[in-house]
Amino acid sequence: MTHGVEEVPLTLEGTAPRTLGVLDQGALWANLGVSLLGFSGALFLLDPLGNAPLSLAAALVATVVGSLIGTAMVGLSAIPGTREGKPAMVLLRGLFGARISYVPTVLNIVQMLGWGAFELWVIAQGATAIFGSVPYQVWVIVAGVLTTALTIWPLGSIRLLRRYVTVGVIVAMVWFAVFFLREAPTHEGGTWTAFPAAVDYVIALSVSWVPMAADFARHSRSGRAAFTGVVGGYTLAQVACLGLGVYAVAIAGGAEAGSVFGAFVAVPLGALFFGILVLRETDQSFANVYSTTVSLQNLMPRMDRRVFSVVIGVLTVLIALVADVNSYGAFLGVIGAVFVPMFAVLAVEYFVLGGAGRWNTAENAPSRWSMLVPWALGFVAYWLTTSTPTVPEWDALWNGVREAIGFTRQPWMNGALGGALAAALVTLLIGLLRRSAARR
Repeated sequence: MTHGVEEVPLTLEGTAPRTLGVLDQGALWANLGVSLLGFSGALFLLDPLGNAPLSLAAALVATVVGSLIGTAMVGLSAIPGTREGKPAMVLLRGLFGARISYVPTVLNIVQMLGWGAFELWVIAQGATAIFGSVPYQVWVIVAGVLTTALTIWPLGSIRLLRRYVTVGVIVAMVWFAVFFLREAPTHEGGTWTAFPAAVDYVIALSVSWVPMAADFARHSRSGRAAFTGVVGGYTLAQVACLGLGVYAVAIAGGAEAGSVFGAFVAVPLGALFFGILVLRETDQSFANVYSTTVSLQNLMPRMDRRVFSVVIGVLTVLIALVADVNSYGAFLGVIGAVFVPMFAVLAVEYFVLGGAGRWNTAENAPSRWSMLVPWALGFVAYWLTTSTPTVPEWDALWNGVREAIGFTRQPWMNGALGGALAAALVTLLIGLLRRSAARR
């Protein structure tokens, strides 16, 4: 027990307490859905291709569609965590086997370190918009210390969010919505040309949480509570967040995060309410550092998570001090390409092919090499069908692949859905072949 709250065991060998109800999960995911990166990310949402700005209607519809698709994936990925009582990367032992699960574990650690650094960067940018005289580096360090402290007492932190922070966030969001809807200039022009790319971007924002959903869902009282909390809390919050971001961009008329944040601070009492949102942003960095910590425990199950928390907290601060945030959109694209197909493989194997009844998360779980096939093919399908630009050299490579195989990407195609569908169908085929062979 810690501060009157049953806490996460210090090693992977301990039993995960199941103390989080639907309100706890809903508040957690609603707070995660309201992100300062989401506000500034509206810049990318409005023009994901860099040369075809969306109309206001297209941007808002892309936000709703992408959020619903992405959060459904996150919600489904949370259910096995509740049923098995294991964190996300340990769950992958049942899909790939213990040793192969180290591959996605390392990838997840890399992406969570990246996300954690982005979050500290955006917290510092937001604080600088309010207190311009304080150096950026100071805010990064302060945010890093607070993040690490929250990570050491994760379940207590979630309860704290539900009881105190969520109300302040709701009031702040309503306050800004009233002023933005009244003051924002009319958004004219734009097309639906980049709609698939915008949906890809919003899905990537959501599904970046897929490889960590079970880290919190394992503490839920039921799978229904976990799923409802994710889909309900995160969808509503992300739609509101990106919607406010669109109007903030219109008011700011700038192309940088600082100008978008300035639009919030300029509102009457804006510094106060934006300060609430900046402080709340630490739950994003907390979630990323905590997920990195329990991911590392898949590699070293008897290591004290508090040691990992401190080490990862320090490393995240160091990265944030030198991070290049200009690659944010590309970073999201890579995340989606890796983890959307992996989720599809997990979902089909666990829910459709009866894996739930024989899920083996032991340290000696046998390797299942066949599951790498649908994951890899889903990754390829993602890049064949996506329209979201990343790094020029990487995009040119896939343009060459399309030409070599005679594949023409249609404007309506979506990378996240293409990757998920390909991975799901191949997983289903492998499962059917496996059953057929077992009958002989």
